Amino acid sequence: MHTKEEKMEAFGRLLDIMEQLRAKCPWNGAQTIESLRPMTLEEVYELSDAVLRNDMDELKKELGDVLFHIVFYSRIAEEQGRFDIADVIGRVSEKMVYRHPHVFSDTEVADADEVSRNWEMLKTKEKDGNKRVLSGVPESLPSVLKAFYMQDKARGVGFDWEEKSQVWDKVKEELGEYQAELDAMEAEDGHVEPSQFAPSPDSSEGFKAAYDRAEDELGDFLFATINAARLYGLNPDTALNRSCAKFRRRFTYLEEQTLRKGRLLTDMTLAEMDAIWDEGKAKGL
Repeated sequence: MHTKEEKMEAFGRLLDIMEQLRAKCPWNGAQTIESLRPMTLEEVYELSDAVLRNDMDELKKELGDVLFHIVFYSRIAEEQGRFDIADVIGRVSEKMVYRHPHVFSDTEVADADEVSRNWEMLKTKEKDGNKRVLSGVPESLPSVLKAFYMQDKARGVGFDWEEKSQVWDKVKEELGEYQAELDAMEAEDGHVEPSQFAPSPDSSEGFKAAYDRAEDELGDFLFATINAARLYGLNPDTALNRSCAKFRRRFTYLEEQTLRKGRLLTDMTLAEMDAIWDEGKAKGL
């Protein structure tokens, strides 16, 4: 591992590289805070993928890309006379000291849960900080993560189930309401195509209303399921990503095996596809 001096030197080199890129590279010089945003989102998702795969080499690379973006934003802001990287680092350092009085002051805490509760309360007292418990949850977060963090922040101020097992009654209640609305929707139209994600223009008003109710109940059911995952210490985003990866592996196996036989998936029966799917599953895919 490197010494603190070597780490400081490496960070200084990155700042020097950024200065040169902004001055001499047409592409880097043309970037704005707004143009960087979609690229930053891509980098963050690539970082997330590396974490999920537990790929340390890739994690090191993606952390570097995210750090580069932080330096990039700060450099643009510095050119505009707004702030620089020292302001960014200073701001987060002050925040961490303020929100950890049990480390940097004489506050005593019993456990990690009390640290989390104190964190949320301190955030509401900060100047220019979040004045509402949920205001720190970005609207642009993917919906699974948004639900998870909203629930967790509510927990931080005591709004949570007294016993985690109580959540199952809510999950079952929401599942029942969702299923009832799906039945009502089919009763209005007779059938619903699997690819139909919204009512068609010629759908009846009754079907449109039933569709909206079913979508609302689906949201409530997913929210309750995410809540159950949180209460049992599971991250629903990680879990769903793993399931997606598993589905990708098994479906790709199904597709490859089918092509090797000179056939198309569209020409196969569901039973034939299931047999190959189960074969891939038995192989640990």
